[in-house]
Formats: sequence, C-alpha cells, structure tokens
Amino acid sequence: MAQEISVNDFRSGLRYVLNEAFEKVEGVFLDPGDSLFETLATISAEEASKPLGPGSGNIAAKVNHTRFYLDAAIEANRTGEYKKLDWDSSWQVGEVTEEEWKDLQERLRAAYREITTFVDTFEDWNDRYIGGAFGIVAHTAYHLGEIRQALQVVKS
Repeated sequence: MAQEISVNDFRSGLRYVLNEAFEKVEGVFLDPGDSLFETLATISAEEASKPLGPGSGNIAAKVNHTRFYLDAAIEANRTGEYKKLDWDSSWQVGEVTEEEWKDLQERLRAAYREITTFVDTFEDWNDRYIGGAFGIVAHTAYHLGEIRQALQVVKS
C-alpha cells in the first residue's frame, strides 16, 4: 500500500527545491552561489545581451523564456485552462539596457513570488498540479544550467 504524504510536507519539500533553484543554495542539487538569482546578480546587461550562437538566443532571452513559463503556469492555475501560447515570442529578446535587464529580472522575481504564493496557499494538489510543480523545477534547472554555461562564453 502506498504511503501518502501530507500537503504540508509536499509544500515544504517543493518550497525547499524552488528556493534552491531560484534564491539560495541549500545543498540539494546546486553548488553554493549557483541559484538563478545569485547567478543573474553577476551578469551585466551587456553580458546578458551577447549572442550565444545560431538559434541559441542570449542570456536575456533565456531569462525571459523562464519568466514566460512561470507566467503561463500562473495563468493556468488561475483559470484552470491550458491555452496554446506563442512560446517563440518568449525568445525574442535582443540587446537590453541596464534598466531593461533589471526590469526583466524583476519580472522573473515577481513571477517566482506568485508561484511561491500559490504553493503556500493551494490545497487541491493532484497528479496534474504535482506534475506541473516538478515541471517548474526541471524547466528552471535546465535553463539555469544553460545560463551558467553561457556565462563561460560571455565572460571569457
């Protein structure tokens, strides 16, 4: 017989890994200083704007795409509908100014705060929502890895 976990235990575990992915490494799967926001704090607008290669986008585009994914999850959670979205548009970010780069990061932070508020308050966790939560962690970790790899190019 499968053992069930409480919503509070699930919520706590999810918040733990989301915190590591976005804010501060706790030692679950990243090295110290490697969370998304810690990483982004080391990147200038000029570095975020540098092209990385054909079809790869720049770091700013990767950040915007990650934010777009979170916004899509937020909207789906609000409405209960999964709409067809223009994912290609999320990659259409070219050169950014310092102000635009800061704004893009703040929009990502705002989306992250909305996700964590949802996690903290949502009660009806089922396989669809749990799968979506895993998707957010996996998607963020994937693009964080891409960003950290891209830093090797733009800072050299």
